Formats: sequence, structure tokens, C-alpha cells
Amino acid sequence: MKKPIVYIDMDGVLADFKSALTKISPELTDEFVGQHDNIPGIFSLMDPVPGAIEAVYALKDKYDLYILSSSPWENPTALGDKLAWVKKYFGGEGSDNVFFRKVIFSSAKNLSRGDILIDDRTANGAGEFSGRLIRFGSSEFPNWQSVLDELL
Repeated sequence: MKKPIVYIDMDGVLADFKSALTKISPELTDEFVGQHDNIPGIFSLMDPVPGAIEAVYALKDKYDLYILSSSPWENPTALGDKLAWVKKYFGGEGSDNVFFRKVIFSSAKNLSRGDILIDDRTANGAGEFSGRLIRFGSSEFPNWQSVLDELL
């Protein structure tokens, strides 16, 4: 039986972007004011969103899970840092990593075909996703427990 495909965004859904800002120097924060996503290395500094790691493992048996994340065009370390983050929190190569070879970087999320997209924004095509969009952080889905309650 084929499992429904679920895409999960990284920043603000799996990874807590704001947590990385507490780990960089004030000088760097000031240099990139209004463009914090362009700070080299910032994506490797994020802590997981509370409940995110556990939620992924709770969903993996019922759903075919993928990470679907955009990446800032002007940050030369972003793609590598995001992949390193996935490996740090979900493991390296092998069958025990739920996202092994299942990470997609795209600024056109609406082009990905699947059943559900869990994203905190409608930017980068998320708002035009052809399946169901679960708006993480919204009043309906404020946290991972509310998402699990809906999907399980």
C-alpha cells in the first residue's frame, strides 16, 4: 500500500531560525540587518523546533516523508549547512535516517507533487501547492502536537 507523500519545510517548522540568531555575534547581526538568512553558516546553528524530531518519527510509518525547503540565493553556505543540519539531527547515510536522499531544495514548492505540505508560510510556491497545506504556527496548527493530532 502506497503511503501518502508529506513534505516538511525546514526553517520555522523543523529548525528554529530564531535560535541561530542567539548564537552569532551582534556585529554579524548588524551587518546583515533585514537579511539574516544570508549570514554564512546560520543554517547550521539552528536548534530543532520543539517536538519536531519526535513528530517526524511518529509520522514516518504512516507517511512517505520528505524535506522540502527553499534556500537563499545569496548565501553560499546555506545548502550545505541545511544538509548538515539534517544529518546532525536525523543521522547520516543509511536506512535509519528517515530523510536519507529525501531532501529537496526548491523555491517553487508548488511544482512538487504530493498529498500534504507542512510549512509555516505561503511563500516560494507553498500557497499554490496542489495538495493540502498545513500552516505550521497558525492558530489551527500552533505546534507539532496539533499536527500529530490531525495526521495521526
